[in-house]
Amino acid sequence: MTIKDLEPKIVWENFYGLTRIPRPSKHEEKVQQYLLDWGKARGIEVFRDDTGNIIFRKPATPGYENRRGVIFQGHMDMVPQKTADTVHDFLTDPIETEVLGEWVGAKGTTLGADNGIGVCIGLSVLEDNTLKHGPVEVLVTYDEETGMTGADCLKPGVLQGDILLNLDSETEGELYIGCAGGLDGTADFSYNTVAAPEGYEGWKLTVKGFSGGHSGMDIILYRANANKVAARILLPLMEKYGVKVTGFTGGSLRNAIPFEAEVSMLVPDASAEEVKAAVEASFAVVKAEYAETDPGAACFFVKEEGAAAYIEDEVMLRAVKAIIACPDGVERMSASVEGLVETSNNMAVVRTEDGHLTVRCLMRSSVDTSKENLAVKMRSVFELAGAAFSTQGGYSGWTPKPETPIIGTIRDVYKEKFGAEMKVMAIHAGLECALLGAKYPAWDMVSFGPTIVHPHSPDERVKIDTVAKTWEFVKAVLENIPEK
Repeated sequence: MTIKDLEPKIVWENFYGLTRIPRPSKHEEKVQQYLLDWGKARGIEVFRDDTGNIIFRKPATPGYENRRGVIFQGHMDMVPQKTADTVHDFLTDPIETEVLGEWVGAKGTTLGADNGIGVCIGLSVLEDNTLKHGPVEVLVTYDEETGMTGADCLKPGVLQGDILLNLDSETEGELYIGCAGGLDGTADFSYNTVAAPEGYEGWKLTVKGFSGGHSGMDIILYRANANKVAARILLPLMEKYGVKVTGFTGGSLRNAIPFEAEVSMLVPDASAEEVKAAVEASFAVVKAEYAETDPGAACFFVKEEGAAAYIEDEVMLRAVKAIIACPDGVERMSASVEGLVETSNNMAVVRTEDGHLTVRCLMRSSVDTSKENLAVKMRSVFELAGAAFSTQGGYSGWTPKPETPIIGTIRDVYKEKFGAEMKVMAIHAGLECALLGAKYPAWDMVSFGPTIVHPHSPDERVKIDTVAKTWEFVKAVLENIPEK
C-alpha cells in the first residue's frame, strides 16, 4: 500500500504530489513553481506575491456569496533532516514515504507533513468542487521553518478574507488560539589553532540515535541534547587526560533538538585506553539517565587520521564549560495554562570553522519579558566564558483571544460532528499567526490540524485517520462560516 491508496484520496494524492518536489527552507523555488502550475492546470486563480508567498482564490459557491471570507494558511517549506546512514539530497530528491500501520512516515528523512499535509488540505478545498463555501483563499508562505520570512514579508491588503484557519497544528482535536514568540541567539568564540604535538593520535567521538524532535512541541519531553551530551563527555577528557579538540559539529537546525554530535580530538598515545574507558563510562551514565526518552542513543569512539592542528586549549575549555552551563530545555512552565511550557531554549547547533566556535540557540516564550530575561541569562553565561553573544530575529507571541466569534463556531461544529469538545489551548511553538495577525489585526484566527509526531526529525509521522477526520471537519466548518 502507498499513500495514494489512502482516504481521503484527494488529500493524499495532493500530498504525494508535494513529496515529489524538493522544498527545504531557503530553497523553495521548485515548490513555488509547482504550486503555480498546480493552480493554473485546474483553472484556479493563483499568483505569487512580491516576495514568494503563493496565494490562491476561489469564489463562493452559489448561495454562499454572503459568507465571511476564509483564508486557509500553511507553509510550503520543510525541515531537511535525515539519519546518518541515509543517502538523500534534499535539493533534488523526492521524499520516499511509507505506510506504517496507522501512520505515514518517510524512509530515513523527515516526512514534510509539517506543514505539507496542512497545505494539501487547503489545496483540496480549492480542487473539490462539491464543497459548499463562501469566498476562499489559500495562503502558502515560504521559509517558515528558519524565520517565518514569508509571513513576516506579507503585505497588508493582499488578502481579502477575514477569518484565518492556520493548518499547522499537530494534535487533532486541539484548537490553538495562541503561541510562543521566538528569539535566535548566537555565541561566538574566536580561537587560534596550535600545531599538533608529538605522541598524540586522532580519535572521533560520535553520539547519535537520540530522539531529537521539534524544539517547541517536543521540548517538554525532556529529551537529551546531543550537543550537551558531547560536551559532558568531553570535559573530563580535556581536564584529566589533556585531550586536544580539533573539531566539534553538533545539530543542524535551530528549531530541531539535536540528535547527533561529533567531536574530533587528539588523544595522548599513552592514555588512549584510559580515555576510551572514560568515554564509555560517561556515556553509560547518560544512557541510563535518558533510558526512557532516548532509548536509541548510541556512542562511538574510534580512531581517525589526526588533524595537523588543534583548537587552543584555553578557549576550547571555556567553550565546553559554557555549552554545559547554557540553559537548555524547559526553563519555566506556564502558571496560567496547565501543561503549557512558558519559556524554553534549544541549544541547537555547535560548529567549529575558520577560527570560530559558534553556538546557535532558539529561545521561545509566550511572555516577551521572560524570553528577554532568558537571553540575558544566556548572554551572561557566554560572555563570562569569553564569547561574543548576539540575538536576532525576535518576534512576539500570538496573544489568545478566546471570545472571538469563529472560535465558538468551530467548537460547535466539532461537537456536533464528532460528539466531543475541542480542547482550546495555546502552543509552545512559533505559529505564523503571530506575524500575520500583526499585518491583519482584524482577522479572527485559529489553528488546528491532524496529528503529527516527532516533526523536524527522521521519525516524523502523521496519523492517517486524523487526516481524514480533519478533512471532514474542514468541510463542515466551511458550510457553517457565518455571514458578513
